[in-house]
Amino acid sequence: MSELEAVVEVNEEQIRKEEHERIVKQIAKELQLSVKQVRTTVDLLDEGNTIPFIARYRKEMTGELDENRLRDIEERSNYLRNLEVRKREVIRIIDEQGKLTDELRASINQAVKLQEVEDLYRPYKQKRKTRASVAKEKGLEPLAAWIWDQPKDGNALVEAEKYVSEEKGVASAEEALQGAMDILAENIADDAAVRSWVRRYSLDHGILTSEAKDKEAESVYENYYEYRELAKKMPPHRILAINRGERENILKVGLDVPSDSIHSYIGKQVLKGTSVVTELLNTVIEDAYKRLIAPSIEREVRGELTEKGENQAISIFAGNLRSLLLQPPVKGRCVLGVDPAYRTGCKLAVVDDTGKLLEVAVTYPTPPNNKKKEAAAKFKELISKYGIQLIVIGNGTASRETEQFVAEVISEIGDPELAYLIVNEAGASVYSASKLAQEEFPDLDVAERSAASIARRVQDPLAELVKIDPKSIGVGQYQHDVSQKHLEESLKAVVESAVNHVGVDVNTASPLLSYVAGINATIAKNIVKYREENGKFISRKQLQKVPRLGAKTFEQCVGFMRISDGENTLDNTPIHPESYPVVDRLFKELNVNSDKVGTKELSELLDSQAPEALAVKLDVGVPTLRDILDSLQRPGRDPREELPLPIFRTDVLKIEDLMPGMELQGTVRNVIDFGAFVDIGIKSDGLVHISQLSDGYVKHPMDVVSVGDNVTVWVLNVDLKKGRVGLTMRKPKDQ
Repeated sequence: MSELEAVVEVNEEQIRKEEHERIVKQIAKELQLSVKQVRTTVDLLDEGNTIPFIARYRKEMTGELDENRLRDIEERSNYLRNLEVRKREVIRIIDEQGKLTDELRASINQAVKLQEVEDLYRPYKQKRKTRASVAKEKGLEPLAAWIWDQPKDGNALVEAEKYVSEEKGVASAEEALQGAMDILAENIADDAAVRSWVRRYSLDHGILTSEAKDKEAESVYENYYEYRELAKKMPPHRILAINRGERENILKVGLDVPSDSIHSYIGKQVLKGTSVVTELLNTVIEDAYKRLIAPSIEREVRGELTEKGENQAISIFAGNLRSLLLQPPVKGRCVLGVDPAYRTGCKLAVVDDTGKLLEVAVTYPTPPNNKKKEAAAKFKELISKYGIQLIVIGNGTASRETEQFVAEVISEIGDPELAYLIVNEAGASVYSASKLAQEEFPDLDVAERSAASIARRVQDPLAELVKIDPKSIGVGQYQHDVSQKHLEESLKAVVESAVNHVGVDVNTASPLLSYVAGINATIAKNIVKYREENGKFISRKQLQKVPRLGAKTFEQCVGFMRISDGENTLDNTPIHPESYPVVDRLFKELNVNSDKVGTKELSELLDSQAPEALAVKLDVGVPTLRDILDSLQRPGRDPREELPLPIFRTDVLKIEDLMPGMELQGTVRNVIDFGAFVDIGIKSDGLVHISQLSDGYVKHPMDVVSVGDNVTVWVLNVDLKKGRVGLTMRKPKDQ
């Protein structure tokens, strides 16, 4: 390496360090975290550590940041690094034009948003042919400069006469003057400070308007046929609704911004006092805003509003999905799954308490066949033959008719242990037609696989739902209107978080494995193959023998893997093998043996310890020790089991049965911006509006309820014609 190359390399390394530090400080400021927390997290991520691993096993290093904060840091770090790349590119291009000043370089380097960098770059950007560029080709820049200097004396038309030229295509003084004004209008429109102010003002004061293209046409967008609302106050779901109406060519949407204030602001930046060209410059300002600034700023503001709406929609979908994935498993029951339908009949699948498929069948209790007697006989036969305790019905087509039929069968049997449950079947058909479903059930048709999936969903929601593309699980709002790439990334992170939160039994799991921290699809297949060829894993250490599962992957994944009947009891806990020596020191300190793990005796002993004092003795961080003490008290614990089970029903309600004030038990099916939909056992879910979720102020429904929650509700109103029910979670004063 030459001396020059060495110097260049040192300089580049120094620039990288400065960039890194600038990014760390910016993130710390934005997220209100310490610089040390952010720097440590970014370094851990750069070393190839996964977020679930950092959140669980590097608490001391990050100051116990949770997964959400870690993901915020990761997201901002990626954004700001890409921003630094763009800054370098913009600086290079401007420098090559010979127009880079120290002041401009500093402004670009200090920018924290891509929009700021693009605003600064705008005057130097190669443009397609514009009115201003044509005027420059005609040699009208000196005339523009004369006007910009705002002389006290002279006449603009007389000055413009000097630029009339047949050779350059300037036919008259008026044409020359217009060309010069076009140049000035573009200069004003390209000014970064002006654009920034106008954008901020438009966001703060702009009114989003929508009107119907055909006011006589009926549509779901009738609320927006003549609509105006301050843009910055618009809730995300309303932004997306209006966007969809515009996209479907039903609404015409615009942004109404008070232009007088904008003209006044630009005038203060441009006008230096009274001059012979003041009136001309006022015309230039008006043209710059109306023709060049307003259209692009409107697009940017609309884009920012849409991004706000999309981020909220994705956040809601992610929150609902996590709640759905972490529903408590219904264990120890033989289940009859029912995929309801009309013409093609209800497909039935019996699975035992381990999820093993025992039998499939088809019955026709619903219209147009109405073979209730034969269907009831088949149901009773299966219930008796397999000792079925729970019937699970998908909530799709013919669900409520099937529910009515099942309730009648349960009533006829008269077994108090037998109940039914409605489950969200979203995505079941997607799974049924998938390659994975074909491998699992090669001898079944699509509908039979769907019935088996519906049955398994209550036995282990997480294990069954990870087989389905998260986007197909309908627990959100406007999920088809958002950036599909962003949605996919967010939902994948949710599934990964849920799987690692629960932990995975390495001897039974298959689809779940690829979501474990550090594990990809190839390694997951290799784990299953190793298990099939060598028998059950008896130790976490054996994972190191799996092809492609290297040291870093082992470190990331092993704490989330469980071995229930292995050589070491600790392998069935969330304790990472790197902390096993700490457990040894702990047992020695407390004078107990490892065979006491999980006993009441050890649990009481561990409960009585003071973690802060004990951590010093054991030379371990307090957060890690707390996790160890908790894990030793409940080895093999499934955190989902602490949640209440879903509501089992034996009878069915009709909307006609409902009366205002009636108290009911329900299950939250979906949470959205303006409330929550609750299944109370009738055909359509009832809506609890955000104002009815609590006696106190509710910022967002997700602060009060989650998908899968069992809730007590009271009927507010019933609309028989539209089949709608309004509910409240605020207890009536007379009850």
